[in-house]
Amino acid sequence: MRLLIIGRLNGELITASRIAMSRGAAVTQADGIEQGLNALRAKGADLVMVDVSLPIRVLVTALADERIRTPVVACGTGTDAKAAVAAIQAGAKEYIPLPPDPELIAAVLEAVASDARSFVWGDPSMERVVKLAEQVARSDASVLITGESGTGKEVLARHVHARSNRAQKPFVSVNCAAIPDALLESELFGHEKGAFTGAVARRIGRFEEASGGTLLLDEISEMDVRLQAKLLRALQERVIDRVGGTQPVKVDIRVLATSNRNLAEEARKGTFREDLLYRLNVVNLRLPPLRDRPADILALAEHFARKYAEANGLAARPLSAEARRLVTQSPWPGNVRELENTLHRAVLLASGPEIDADAIRSPEGDAFSTGAIALGAAARAVQTAEAVTRGFVGRSLADVERDLILDTLDHCLGNRTHAAKILGISIRTLRNKLNEYTGAGIAVAEPGQTRMLAAYG
Repeated sequence: MRLLIIGRLNGELITASRIAMSRGAAVTQADGIEQGLNALRAKGADLVMVDVSLPIRVLVTALADERIRTPVVACGTGTDAKAAVAAIQAGAKEYIPLPPDPELIAAVLEAVASDARSFVWGDPSMERVVKLAEQVARSDASVLITGESGTGKEVLARHVHARSNRAQKPFVSVNCAAIPDALLESELFGHEKGAFTGAVARRIGRFEEASGGTLLLDEISEMDVRLQAKLLRALQERVIDRVGGTQPVKVDIRVLATSNRNLAEEARKGTFREDLLYRLNVVNLRLPPLRDRPADILALAEHFARKYAEANGLAARPLSAEARRLVTQSPWPGNVRELENTLHRAVLLASGPEIDADAIRSPEGDAFSTGAIALGAAARAVQTAEAVTRGFVGRSLADVERDLILDTLDHCLGNRTHAAKILGISIRTLRNKLNEYTGAGIAVAEPGQTRMLAAYG
């Protein structure tokens, strides 16, 4: 756990620093925002504590501009309520009153360290995967974790790290699908000052940030083939080249990767390097979909019910017999992620001493039924398919494809990653299509928007 404290070390901040170190955190100190940014660029950190009197919005904006995703916690005298509110509005995740409470600081550090991800399982099919994961965890072998979206691949990766000899070192995750190709190289390998427009200072990449620990390359199948060659060299030789750099940099990491695609098939199609696949796939941990892990469904549902009751300050309530039946009989096409969201809603909607079946609802608020609802959905799908098919007549394939892509993006409120998964195409292909549409003057939904909002603000 690496903590960066930004602010002049008065007696209270010195106490906070000592408390953090007594809890196993490695603490770096910076006097001001610019010095703190330099420390983040050079060393990285898991958490930033910043004096509330400093310009927190400047810090948060600079982190966003440089794609540094370290959470920020403000700290100041407990009586200054206005400063606390302003810090949260400026982008701080939490506010810690000073003088520091050791238990409060310990709780914040623990929350960051655990990343709120619990590993819950009990099905025999998962037991085999977990047993293999724990067998290889203490080695430095690369591991490829595969499975459908939402099955818990990153959670398993964190479990492997926690059981490894590198458990006390950093765990750094990079979502290869969420970062544009033009920026991913800098994100992974870092850059030197002036390497490109906006490179205002040297910044270490995720490889250097993870040195000594574990680097997770999430959804690696979305990485551009040209960048895969540089990644292969880094894995083979344990050296990297910063963008714009002239000297190779040694790194000591263990690499894990995830994919919801069949990488062997991608290699045959030429979209993924076969030699990189061999390098990553020393051990393959394949996570079965939730529908094939029936014993996990109820255990996870009960875990999420407790988790979100605590998170929302509510009393923990058990699932009723009918709710348990609905949960266990659902096919859960969205896997663990869908189950988690459903139980989060249920905790908020439940009103009695139990979480009843009436609280188990779809995102639109429809009653959750494995029988009638499924039949109704099938009938609606048939009607929709017939209407859509009639609408295709007389239109070009390019026009149909464009409308399908833009409508799907609207449905996902501009989220490129989700839209690409629904469409069954890579995020790179989707971005190329959207650039083509934008160049032709066609409105494209921005993240968090639909086309109407993008067009009219």
